[in-house]
Amino acid sequence: MRLGAVLSALRPALPLLLGLSLGCSLSLLRASWSHGAAEERCLAPGPPAPPARGAPPEAAEGRPGPGHEDFRPQIVPYYRDPNKPYKKVLRTRYIQTELGFHERLFVAVLTSKATLNTLAVAVNKTVAHHFPRLLYFTGLRSAKVPHGMVLVAHGDERPIWLMYETMNYIHQHFGSDYDWFYIMQDDTYAQAEQVKALVTHLSINQDVYLGRAEEFIGGDEQARYCHGGFGYLLSRSLLLKLHPHLDSCRNEILSVRPDEWLGRCIIDFLGVTCVSQLQGQHYHTYELAKNTEPEKEEEEAFQAALAVHPVSDMTLMYRLHKQFSRIQLDRVYQEIQDLQMQIRNLTALTPAGEAGVTWPVGINAPFLPKSRFEVISWDYFTEQHLFSCPDGSPKCELSGASKADVSEIIESAVEQLNRLYQPLLRFSKRQLLNGYRRFDPTRGMEYTLDLLLEAATQKGHSHVLAKRVSLVRPLSKVEIIPMPYVTEATRVQLVLPLTVQDLDFVANFLDMFAMNTLDTHDNALLTLLFIYHPYDAQRVGQVDVFAGVKAMVGELEKRYAEVKIPWISVKTEVPSQVKLMDIVSKKHPVDTLFFLASVWTEINMEFLNRCRMNTISNWQVFFPVHFQEFNPTLVYRGEQTASSNTDFLRDGHFDRHSFAEACFYNSDYMTARTKLAADILDRDEVLESMEVFDVFLHYSGLHLFRAVEPGLVQKYTLRSCNPRLSEELYHRCVLSNLEGLASRSHLAMALFEQEQANST
Repeated sequence: MRLGAVLSALRPALPLLLGLSLGCSLSLLRASWSHGAAEERCLAPGPPAPPARGAPPEAAEGRPGPGHEDFRPQIVPYYRDPNKPYKKVLRTRYIQTELGFHERLFVAVLTSKATLNTLAVAVNKTVAHHFPRLLYFTGLRSAKVPHGMVLVAHGDERPIWLMYETMNYIHQHFGSDYDWFYIMQDDTYAQAEQVKALVTHLSINQDVYLGRAEEFIGGDEQARYCHGGFGYLLSRSLLLKLHPHLDSCRNEILSVRPDEWLGRCIIDFLGVTCVSQLQGQHYHTYELAKNTEPEKEEEEAFQAALAVHPVSDMTLMYRLHKQFSRIQLDRVYQEIQDLQMQIRNLTALTPAGEAGVTWPVGINAPFLPKSRFEVISWDYFTEQHLFSCPDGSPKCELSGASKADVSEIIESAVEQLNRLYQPLLRFSKRQLLNGYRRFDPTRGMEYTLDLLLEAATQKGHSHVLAKRVSLVRPLSKVEIIPMPYVTEATRVQLVLPLTVQDLDFVANFLDMFAMNTLDTHDNALLTLLFIYHPYDAQRVGQVDVFAGVKAMVGELEKRYAEVKIPWISVKTEVPSQVKLMDIVSKKHPVDTLFFLASVWTEINMEFLNRCRMNTISNWQVFFPVHFQEFNPTLVYRGEQTASSNTDFLRDGHFDRHSFAEACFYNSDYMTARTKLAADILDRDEVLESMEVFDVFLHYSGLHLFRAVEPGLVQKYTLRSCNPRLSEELYHRCVLSNLEGLASRSHLAMALFEQEQANST
């Protein structure tokens, strides 16, 4: 009995004891195996054997020799000489400059005064937008340079001198920035995309002189120069080695042709001859005969050519570009068909089988919503009207880009039907019965069309039928748009308009401004704009409605001795945003970066930096969409309060009806304002129906960047809407107040609780 009681007491700890015993046993076995594997070599007693011949002493002692130093990590401690003054390290503007990266391709076009406005313009219109950097070099320039062309004139029309000066100029200005240099004449048509693809497959470690190799007249049979009419490619290493010898070549080499002169210079001083094939890549060319019809050229050599020469006139240049574009387009369509066939074949082997093939093949599947709130709605349209308008109206006229989009998609649908059913049937459009479209961010714009078509047979019979077709305009390749360089060091001038209704919120604004800008020494200034009603302006000597605000400003200036906060007083019944900005604009320099704020705005450094980065002089203005908090009475209903320590988005929404906040440069505003003044003449009442956003939208020609701004948060308040403003501005203010109350779920819950309270 006693033994049974002991066992019953130890039973819960039995698994632990067994585990410990098993672990100790396995560790002892492992230790014995390790000693057996590391058995040392039996050596006879005596002095140690000398190392082998040539072996370093470290190897004899079991340490790695000098050949293994690359594998030893070395920690280099930071040390700064205290006797030397500290010097701030200046970083480069772009990281690729600091890392030593180079641009890929530079293109130089040799032209002349006679052909600058003809062939050079044709080159610029056909291939210039495909090359990252293209310059035109000429001896003498004409009085007027064609638009959109960067021209370098050397002052002498002699061909050899032009080539010499061009090579010097390229080395001096671009020799350290590019890996490849492509030189062509203005009577050459080059396939830009093919040339760009060629340089991506070549190694930059070699001296490359690539083009159409030609023999020198009466010269060495082994030496070749690259024919200038078909263009040629030089590597950066070759250009750097060639530059010191250019002066000697100019003085010692006599030639009539500039391409022969350059080829002889490269051969004599560098020993590099022109080649048409390098590293498995071929430089294909095609020589045009007289009276050639590019549309009828079907030779394989023509279709594979990277460069075509000679091009006698502008029309021939455009015809060549059209033909090569058609050839390239056919290749792309064929490649798409091949890829679609491969996708179908591979999809049949997947678990989903053929059902897993999406339409169109190779395009992302449609977006699948996870809830009813994620459903993408369709917009209904006809050939004349759109039933989902940007301004919220139920019906508007189809015009502009939308009309062109609908016309193009209908033509494409009829064309695709004819391609499928010809020659048995021929379709022609009679009418668009119904049209639907939606934008799917995962694939592109989707269309569903109900078309009334007339189908004609080969025998002349016709029949009218309705047919539904579906089309997709897929998202194309994403491109990086070049933007001017901006910096975060720009000073921001805040402009705060204040009315009598805003007095309760000024204290919070000034506190946030002091905490987030003055305490952090951010490069930002503040200007207050006091808007007096005419009645208050008459009594300002006895009772100043803004006296409390001026006292708070005085306290801030005492606390921060280096800070001055000026104010401007304005008397008006209708505080037009444009008229107020006219007054402020005249009192600041033209290079001032304005941030037009509202009294409910909570200023922070994060947003000010985005204001600086998103506003570019003479290029772009920034209109942020602030985050508006909901009414806490409706959202929390006394059950919980908003978290005061959270610094991200609280319960609210982005107020798309408000355009009160804006970032722009004074010079851009003055330019747009001048155009507006010329348009409205002396009708100042028009300004009362406009905001600064309207001025930039209609009269600036700049990019208007409007995006949600999570760093710009405003607390809930019921704003007073001035009925003296225009109907559109008043309606927009009312909508902002209504949508800022609460979300639909919060409003539904409030109504439900109210109905329950009324029923009891």
